[in-house]
Amino acid sequence: MALKPQPGIMDVSPYVGGESKVEGVDRICRLASNENPLGASDAAKKAYLAIAEDLHRYPDGGSYLLRTGIAEAENLDADRIVCGAGSDELLGLLINAYVGAEDEVVYNEHGFLMYPIGTKIAGGVPVKAREKDLRIDVDTMLAAVTDKTRIMFLANPNNPTGSYVTETELRKLRTELRDDVLLVIDAAYCEYVDNADYISGATLVEENDNVVMTRTFSKIHGLASLRLGWAYCSAEVADVLNRVRGPFNVSLAAQSAGVAAIKDKEHITRSKELNNRLLNWFRQQVSELGLGTHDSVGNFVLVNFGSGERAAEALAFLKNKGVLVRGMSAYGLAEHIRISIGTEDEMRVVVDSLTAFIND
Repeated sequence: MALKPQPGIMDVSPYVGGESKVEGVDRICRLASNENPLGASDAAKKAYLAIAEDLHRYPDGGSYLLRTGIAEAENLDADRIVCGAGSDELLGLLINAYVGAEDEVVYNEHGFLMYPIGTKIAGGVPVKAREKDLRIDVDTMLAAVTDKTRIMFLANPNNPTGSYVTETELRKLRTELRDDVLLVIDAAYCEYVDNADYISGATLVEENDNVVMTRTFSKIHGLASLRLGWAYCSAEVADVLNRVRGPFNVSLAAQSAGVAAIKDKEHITRSKELNNRLLNWFRQQVSELGLGTHDSVGNFVLVNFGSGERAAEALAFLKNKGVLVRGMSAYGLAEHIRISIGTEDEMRVVVDSLTAFIND
C-alpha cells in the first residue's frame, strides 16, 4: 500500500521565497524579500558572536531573557509573550492548535501566503475575503465568517499591498467577531508605521482573550536569517502555544541577538528614517516614469505595470540587470511587482533600470 499524506497537504503549493542570486551577474540588488538594507545592529552582531563558546549548550527553552527584553521595550507582560522560529512558526502553531479537519480560516485576499498553506496542512479550509482597492475591508472579512470559522488572520500592515486597517476598523472587527473565533493580527511591519490611527494590536490583546498579535525580528531588526518572532496573547493562548511548540524552538544565537536588537532604539530609528525617505523618493520617481504605485506604510512598494505580461517582462529585465524584486502572481496581483526599499545606491539602480525598461 502506497504512503498517503493527510488530506489537504497535496493541495499546497510550496511557499517560494525571493531570489537571491543571478548567474553571471556580480552585483546584485536584493530587493525581493523586504529585508532591512542596514542589516542587523552592531549590538545584535556583537551579542551573536559572544555566544560562540556556548554552541554546545541547549538554549533556554522558555526564552526568558528575550521575553523580558521584549516586554521592557514594548511595555508588555512577559508572561503573555511566546517566542518562535519566525512569526510564521507561531502562525502555524496557532492553526495546528485551533483548526481541525473541515474547520475554516478566514484571511484577507492579498495576505501572507502561509495563512492558506498552514490551513490546508491542518486539513482546514482557507476562506479568502476580498479586499477593496487593495485594502482590507472589515465588513467583507466579517461576512466571510461561518459557524465553521475558527481563526481569522489579518495582516496589518499588509504585505504586499502596503495598506493598513485603522484602529477604529480593527476595534469594529473585534467587537463584531464571535468570541469563539481567534483573531490573529500579523503586525510584522508595524515598526514602520507612524500614522496616528494605527495600532499594532497589543491593546486589543490585553482587552480580549481571543486576540493574538504576532511580530518578527526579520524586518526592521534585520535578523531574518536567525528566524525569530514572537506572539503576544492571553494567558490561555500562551499556555496552548507553550504546549505545542518545540522545547528548544528558538536558538541561543537568535535569543542573544534578539535581546540586543530590541533594545537598540537608535538602529530602529535609523532604519525607519532611511525607509521613509527612500520610499517617498522612490514612489515619486516611479510615478514620473508613468507607472502606478500604491500608498505603503511598510518597507516596500507595489508597482503596477498595467498587465501581467508587462510585469513579467519588467521582472525579467530587472533580473538581467542584477535587480531582484518580487513577482506577485502568487498573490493574485500578476500585473504588479513588489520592490523592497534598499539603500540609496540600490534604489537609484532600480530607477535607472526601470527607466531603461520603459525606454527599451
